[in-house]
Amino acid sequence: MPAEAQLRPATELAEASTTRQLGESADYRRARTALLAEEIALRRQIQRVAAQRRTLPPGPAPKDYRFLDEQGNEVGLADLFGRHDTLFTYFWMFGPQRARPCPMCTSFVGSLDIPAPDIAQRLSVAIVGRSPVARQLAFARERGWRNLNFYQTVGDDFPRDFGALGDSGEGAAVLVWTRDGDTVRLFWAAEGGSETADPGFDPHLAPDPTPLWNILDMTPAGRGTDWYPSLAYADGGR
Repeated sequence: MPAEAQLRPATELAEASTTRQLGESADYRRARTALLAEEIALRRQIQRVAAQRRTLPPGPAPKDYRFLDEQGNEVGLADLFGRHDTLFTYFWMFGPQRARPCPMCTSFVGSLDIPAPDIAQRLSVAIVGRSPVARQLAFARERGWRNLNFYQTVGDDFPRDFGALGDSGEGAAVLVWTRDGDTVRLFWAAEGGSETADPGFDPHLAPDPTPLWNILDMTPAGRGTDWYPSLAYADGGR
């Protein structure tokens, strides 16, 4: 993104917008233009954060974590990269003690399935869980997922080392890795928890990668304070 000093002020760009909604009032237009300026500023902040993320120094080299693939073969973290030098892993809450996976994890993994072939043009994606791959795949097929690769952790070092498994139970982990020749390094991992959350909000990334929450953020009621997705709904979700 161009240097901040070279960009026109967000308020100026918002006021230059010619978009108008049929039947809108003058009050609506003033408020919408003010909001548009904030949206432009937010877009720029997202771009700045992404640029800052790309300048992170080399991260730590991981242990030789092992996984089982769909065929039951034991593979290492480096094998999950496939043809790419960047790997996105999501550890989801679907341990063997769970009858069903976490609904929130399910919502996020489902949002990755359709664009997975597009994402695969730039990097590899691996969904990692503690349940056997066959069990993960059975649930994936139940949900209609067809494009994601699933792996089972061998042992619990992987989730424990990245804060996704502890005495209080299982959590999720978003981790991005890079590979340079034979060297694998952690590039970026989602960090923070209750200690980094603002009052009245559950911990979540900024920007939030989950389409569910982004859509709700565009609505009058927002996310609400006591609602979470479920694996099934009485009306079939419609």
